[in-house]
Amino acid sequence: MELWKESQLRQLTFAIGIDTAYPILENFSKNIGFNFCAVTVASTHHQPHFKTLEINNYSNIWKRAHEQDNDHEADPVIAHCKNSMLPFVWSKTAYAHAPNLWRALQQEGLRYGWSQSFHNEEKAVRSTLSLARKNCEVSPLELYEHVGYMHFVTSRLTELFISTLPATAPKSKLAHLSRRELEVLQFSASGKTAYEISRILSLSERTVNYHVQNIMLKLNVCNKISAVIAAARAGII
Repeated sequence: MELWKESQLRQLTFAIGIDTAYPILENFSKNIGFNFCAVTVASTHHQPHFKTLEINNYSNIWKRAHEQDNDHEADPVIAHCKNSMLPFVWSKTAYAHAPNLWRALQQEGLRYGWSQSFHNEEKAVRSTLSLARKNCEVSPLELYEHVGYMHFVTSRLTELFISTLPATAPKSKLAHLSRRELEVLQFSASGKTAYEISRILSLSERTVNYHVQNIMLKLNVCNKISAVIAAARAGII
């Protein structure tokens, strides 16, 4: 690896925020032959109060026009990066369903580019990094040489952004009940006794009580009524 690459990747590793990481990334992108660099960090689950982060070195004219764009053409970069972490190379064909956006990119000088995303499923966050330039198509060799760097950068940017999010309480795992246990629990919730449930399900009363005991253990409760309440709160029944 060239010394400058190692140095800049090391700087990205020790960057303490996106505001300090972006200038390093912008310089890195210029060193590998790209004029423009854009970073977007978005929620994957439409979380309330989540504000999408966008940083780029596009012109102010482009930014204003993009903010005021009312055409609502589907951006193929967004569509691709929502579902894949593979690189996406910009082309007229790729933008076939967004011709106005493609023309705007060409006018801005964003003629040749590629994008790559990183998904953090646990935090429901997706980071997308796009590099573009005025001249020269992106070659397969460039993709081969730089895809690893791009993946590292996008994952690092995701980490930096997640570190700014408020801490959330870990989600408790739902107890997994068998089909028979669910049946017993549902009949119990409707007020049926073990004897009545045994007649309905063609089981012995002892077997029904065995299922009830397993349900109580899985839901970490001490009686059948508490089991019904816990299951209802958890959305199991």
